[in-house]
Amino acid sequence: MNRAGPLAGIRVLEITKVWAGPYAGKLLAFLGAEVIKVESRANLDEMRAYGGVDIDSAPYFRSINQEVLSVQVDMKSAEGMAYLHRMIALSDVLIDNLRPGAMERSGLSYEAVRAIRPDIIQLSIKMYGSDGPLGYQTGYAPCFAALGGLNALVGHEGETPAGMNIRYGDSTVGASAALAIVAALHHRETTGEGQFIDLSAVETLSTMIGDSLFAHGLTGDLPRAQGNAHAEMAPHGCYPCTDGQWISIAVADEVEWTALVATLGAPLLGQDARFADHASRLVHRTALDAAIAAISITHDAEILAETLLLAGVPACKSQSSLDLIGSEALWSLGAYRLVTDARGDARPVIGPGWRMSPDEAPIEKGAPLLGEHNIYVYGDLLGLGEGELADLMARKIAY
Repeated sequence: MNRAGPLAGIRVLEITKVWAGPYAGKLLAFLGAEVIKVESRANLDEMRAYGGVDIDSAPYFRSINQEVLSVQVDMKSAEGMAYLHRMIALSDVLIDNLRPGAMERSGLSYEAVRAIRPDIIQLSIKMYGSDGPLGYQTGYAPCFAALGGLNALVGHEGETPAGMNIRYGDSTVGASAALAIVAALHHRETTGEGQFIDLSAVETLSTMIGDSLFAHGLTGDLPRAQGNAHAEMAPHGCYPCTDGQWISIAVADEVEWTALVATLGAPLLGQDARFADHASRLVHRTALDAAIAAISITHDAEILAETLLLAGVPACKSQSSLDLIGSEALWSLGAYRLVTDARGDARPVIGPGWRMSPDEAPIEKGAPLLGEHNIYVYGDLLGLGEGELADLMARKIAY
């Protein structure tokens, strides 16, 4: 299918599930690649079952698979694998995030795939990568963050680590995968060589904690969770407001501190010896946060944020998901795109964070129905007739 964008003409075959692999595919699709998801009714992507009334309406799946095509292939049958091999021969990139050893057991090791298409780029996402003493282990995004050292740094000092949401771990790994694929495509363009990319999810997440390790090396302080605290700012955090809302405030100097005290109408705060200067506020940040929270709880977050900004104090309402979808600023920026699925339902989705000119890929199609593009893949790409495809579907080769 013809698409615009910098990756137009690139075909990506996905044998992926859940989030990290599909997220990489979505980003490549947002750049203009034709991304085909290989799946089957007998071996569904778990995301098709999360929170939806049927396998074509699960919110997680719909949010991660825009502009992606779906083809059904029974990978447990020799005939299904033969058709998959033909799809690989027509593809530039193959992505998987299956359990360790699954691709090899299916006859899809890099050596086998390269025998089908010598210049293919194959990327495999595993918890610890494909090699090494821990290569046999598998896990999900919370495991990546815990083993990568992030969990211990998330939360408030002295409390149980809060851990990382699945969105952060899997999306970070997926974005890293997409970046590596783009680099490999550039390498192939200049050398003609394909590549095998062995991506370790744990190592990807561990790259986020380098500052804490450097700090330990320089100061000897053990890395620990610090909540919303900032090494050079106080107050710096989220404070409760009315109706369950929150406001984020950051004060960098005496000018901003004076403006904060005046705007909050809290002269006693300014007179408290514990908060007399910048150094004192850093030492007594816990008491300072409690004092501000006792005042902010009586205010509307949005009104207070606007008032503080006008006074020169960095502040904003801590946005909820519903706040974001109703944000006029984000709509005006083009952050949301309207996509339509095969049922004709139109809905806004969050697009990429970039704008490209003059050749940006359109984002118009929602996540695919299971097997929605069987006719395109088996018919247009592989050359099968309607009767042949009907036979494959009846025999559950395309099921």
